[in-house]
Amino acid sequence: MDYKSIAAKIIELKNADLALREKLVLNGKLSESYNTEMKSLHNKNAKILDTIINAIGYPTIDKVGEEAYDAAWLIIQHSIEQPSFMKKCAELLEIAVRERKADPKSLAYLTDRIAVLEGIPQLYGTQFDWDEDGKLSPNHFDDLSKVNERRKLLGLTTIEEQTELIRKRVQDEKQTPPKDVAKRKQEIETWKRNLGWIK
Repeated sequence: MDYKSIAAKIIELKNADLALREKLVLNGKLSESYNTEMKSLHNKNAKILDTIINAIGYPTIDKVGEEAYDAAWLIIQHSIEQPSFMKKCAELLEIAVRERKADPKSLAYLTDRIAVLEGIPQLYGTQFDWDEDGKLSPNHFDDLSKVNERRKLLGLTTIEEQTELIRKRVQDEKQTPPKDVAKRKQEIETWKRNLGWIK
């Protein structure tokens, strides 16, 4: 198995993702609804990565190196229209973490992303969205002290510190909240239902 060329391919997918994100930020289009160009790229990247995973298993650091490992995780995080692929990756990543071949932080973020998409409380408070006051806030989580305890075990900052950092980043990127937060939330719920994330 040519892991070197596989790693290069995964990094190429990530670079395309980040380049598109940068373009949308510069054009002030990142905060709008799920951009069709971005949606298409995320789905395409997920399909290619799924083929790679079917061939080599989860792209762990020992197989593809740290950069491609991080790149694969980013592609998985962005595969929000592919519930079965995302869940499959979470299961494989959990095994890799148990075998000490993957970073538990990666699993925490992916677990939270799936929880938010399924409409259940997140465990680590890693996922954020616009609130009614037009600020980025953590999506629903179970208990603040428990969340911060779990974060501490993984070497993450508190959820309060994370919130501050996220809000500063969106300010620096000149991202603005959607004009109608309630309407956007309703659209997201419909989208999740149509994809089978929620019933």
